[in-house]
Amino acid sequence: MKKILTASTNKIIVDTVTTTCKLYSSYFCTDVFNNTEQIIQYIDYELPEIKVLDFTSEEIDCRRILTVINNDAWLHYGGVIAVCKNREQVEELEELKDNNMLAIQTTDNFVLHFSRILRILWQNQQFLFNRGMQDIIGGQEGGTFVCGNDPMDIRFYANFLVSYLYNTNRISPDDRYKLQMTFNELLTNAVEHGNLGITYQDKTDWMMQGGDMLSLIAERAKKPEYADRKIRITYTIGADTSIFTIKDDGDGFDWQKITQNRAEDDECHGRGISLSREMVKTLTYNDKGNEVTFTIQNMKNTANTIPGIMNNFATIEYTDKQLVCREGEMSNDLFFILSGRFAVYSNNKLTTVLTPNDLFIGEMAFLLNDRRTATVLAVGKCRLIKIPKADFLGLIRKNPHYGIFLSKMLAKRLVKQTKNTLELKKQIKIQTQAD
Repeated sequence: MKKILTASTNKIIVDTVTTTCKLYSSYFCTDVFNNTEQIIQYIDYELPEIKVLDFTSEEIDCRRILTVINNDAWLHYGGVIAVCKNREQVEELEELKDNNMLAIQTTDNFVLHFSRILRILWQNQQFLFNRGMQDIIGGQEGGTFVCGNDPMDIRFYANFLVSYLYNTNRISPDDRYKLQMTFNELLTNAVEHGNLGITYQDKTDWMMQGGDMLSLIAERAKKPEYADRKIRITYTIGADTSIFTIKDDGDGFDWQKITQNRAEDDECHGRGISLSREMVKTLTYNDKGNEVTFTIQNMKNTANTIPGIMNNFATIEYTDKQLVCREGEMSNDLFFILSGRFAVYSNNKLTTVLTPNDLFIGEMAFLLNDRRTATVLAVGKCRLIKIPKADFLGLIRKNPHYGIFLSKMLAKRLVKQTKNTLELKKQIKIQTQAD
């Protein structure tokens, strides 16, 4: 069950969310709050995957709530849908370039589109999770999103992919921004110039007259010759690299000419391709010009951010085969994995290898005040944050929501481990019967 926080005093917004959630009652539920302190407390303790922040509700300090989310990017991230009173406020929030924003809409647009937003979220739940509770992909994962020409839809799909890569430690905060910009530029080109046939001159004239591009896009998308055209976003996320392809149903363009004649800095648009090329590892077009493929280099075995409460602790570097902790000794420290891999041995047998995606070393023995159940050795050069028990308990007293998070994370892992054990027993039983 995915939780949706509705922070609003506006009955229209509240009714829209609650009514729509009933259509997906097996997958989504919402809790409604109209008090800023209660909202912040809810975000800290419940870690909702989706947060609807109503900026039209003057009694709620939505900007403060955004600051709380951004101040601890490790624990709170993504999933913000902002509702604004007018187009000017929408543009003001868009200028923040906040990566946590899924969508920024006026009240009328929110009421009109929220059911579609929730349907998209329901169809792509694998991209919605809390840190430490996701099923990290092992080798490679791929798929294709097919959508129309609504900028909101393509923003959602791009955000899913970027957030997934970020939250599985495949890209850094800087890479996250660059990848989001690349998606925005290339998808905008695919919709405007590809599927809807909006020329460079069309866009220039419209923008010089102060026109809203969303209105022009909506107007073109209604025309019969464009109405059925689709955008296809194909992704292959691997261990070392990730590859993305964006294809439109348009007539293509002379991309070689565009890249040779780079737009000037003072032009109001037209620099998307050159900017995108600077932000990714490789970027190529097919001959027709209606399909672009770009590649990024994934980070490996490195945490891209750390919990806010751990900023004051020292980082310890380890060399290959250096001992982190020994089986049977008392647990006095918790370790947060910054980089590298760590081999875990129980009874002198290798049982698993931990990476930054596992977040911690020794959390079970640490929390249960028990002896270490395994010996852990560094594999190559590694880095950890070492947190003494007394300091950790003091932090939890000051930040109890972190204790709740750890409890939820451990419970989720135990459920997953139980499922894996049951599945393994089932497979063994089937194999035994076959023999």
